[in-house]
Amino acid sequence: MLTLKLKFNFDIFTLFWMNILKISQEKEIQNQIIKNSIKYKNWMRADLPIGYQLRMGSLKDSSLLDKFMYLTYQELFPNQHDFSHLTETVSKYFSVNTPLWLVQRAGKPLSSEINDLTVACLWMGSAIDQVMGERYGHIFLIFVLPEHRQQGIGTNLIKVAENWAKARGDRQIGLQVFTQNQPALNLYRRLGFQPQSLSMIKSFYRNLNS
Repeated sequence: MLTLKLKFNFDIFTLFWMNILKISQEKEIQNQIIKNSIKYKNWMRADLPIGYQLRMGSLKDSSLLDKFMYLTYQELFPNQHDFSHLTETVSKYFSVNTPLWLVQRAGKPLSSEINDLTVACLWMGSAIDQVMGERYGHIFLIFVLPEHRQQGIGTNLIKVAENWAKARGDRQIGLQVFTQNQPALNLYRRLGFQPQSLSMIKSFYRNLNS
């Protein structure tokens, strides 16, 4: 009985300190987000069109990032209906080291709880140049809702991405784009991006439409 009681007390003690550690880690993450916001405040101001404003996202905006990931792939691959794996991607890679910026319609509270005000996003991360061995800023995702395009929002988000990479000391910035996304290809080429490699895939499944 004494052994069971000691074990029970030990388990409670362990659980208590695990919760304390978790709270401490969460506070540390939030403090890092605040530091990043202050650090990037001076250069993250985008020259967005009148009626729009930019804010830096937090880990609480993961559902918004999920939404934009889904919309991106749904637009490019309309015949594909299951994109549940994208939520896992966000869960695995979204952190304080992979910052998120959101464009919202101006004149409204900048709150992540008001999802319908958010019209565009930029998700950044890092990659390694396999030729030079150097880290560089990598655009994980950039998306603008169709009804808000052709106004310069995407161009300004690219500038934010470039400023973020330069502030870290990166000497280049990169991204991946699907070959069928011609509007995006045109934009990236106009802004100075050039192809460096070609990703090739061979499907083992028969094309039912052929």
